[in-house]
Amino acid sequence: MSLVTETIVDPIAVVLDDADRSRVDQIARRLTGPRAEPVDDPAWVARARQAWDECPVGLRRPLREFRRDSGPHGSMLLGGLPVDHDQLPDTPSVAGSVQRAAAVPAAVLMMIAAGLGDPAAYRPEKTGALVQDVVPVPGKESFQGNAGSVLLEWHTENAFHPNRPDFVMLLCLRQDHEGIAGLRTSCIRTVLPLLSDEARDALFRDEFVTQAPPSFGLGAAGAVEHAVLTGAPEDPNLQVDLAATTARTDRAAAALTELQGRFNDAAQTLVLRPGDLAIVDNRVTVHGRTAFTPRYDGRDRWLQRTFVMADLRRSRHQRPSDGYVLV
Repeated sequence: MSLVTETIVDPIAVVLDDADRSRVDQIARRLTGPRAEPVDDPAWVARARQAWDECPVGLRRPLREFRRDSGPHGSMLLGGLPVDHDQLPDTPSVAGSVQRAAAVPAAVLMMIAAGLGDPAAYRPEKTGALVQDVVPVPGKESFQGNAGSVLLEWHTENAFHPNRPDFVMLLCLRQDHEGIAGLRTSCIRTVLPLLSDEARDALFRDEFVTQAPPSFGLGAAGAVEHAVLTGAPEDPNLQVDLAATTARTDRAAAALTELQGRFNDAAQTLVLRPGDLAIVDNRVTVHGRTAFTPRYDGRDRWLQRTFVMADLRRSRHQRPSDGYVLV
């Protein structure tokens, strides 16, 4: 596992030993096979949730602690997880690629999602799949999203949405050819003391608008004024997408520019290798990605992503039949 930092940081990191890795692999494989239900089937998710209780304490304990307190950097790195690397097919290269069949990486993601809360997805995004492929797509190189390969700007996941994920999980199945693509994170807990009083005051005001992606079909209704920072002044929640958030006032614009600079100052970069799982606390941490050059040869960078809500109940009115997909 490789950890490359832009600043001196102390991320929460756990690497499974051989015994724990073997145990997680054994449990995950029980959830797979030709007779397994599809990943999105609530019955399969229930099986994965029950399987989490059998996972080794070396995995469950740090996840429990992280769920309670994600630390000064709002991120966690789990290494040594089984992803069945030798049996992986070619990296997908089509837009909207998802994982429907029960495979070892999907089982690992769903079990850990159960440890953090509950998996969740959004119907307009990747057709509401609970396990989504994050892969470069030909023709989408400059796209500000998971299909692109240019620098991905700082963002809170689904920043426009009133029920955003609490955690974003990114499991590495395959690294990029050069081994340089990195997940960038920056936490408001580190950034807040670096901001001027004027910027902090402006960021707590409802003077910002974040546009919803066209795929959500919300149009102008998806653009609601909001504050970038909310909640406790000493430990606020964060809601921003620097590619989609605009300021309504001059002071808000100045604050947004200052915030971007401080995000860069406090940034850390994780270069994920197969079996590495990055977990981002989406409530306090923005993330992005460094640029890389895909070859579209079946061996490009391949991550799988799952969203987690710590309180699934709050979105009940948006989830038909009390499922896991918000509409």
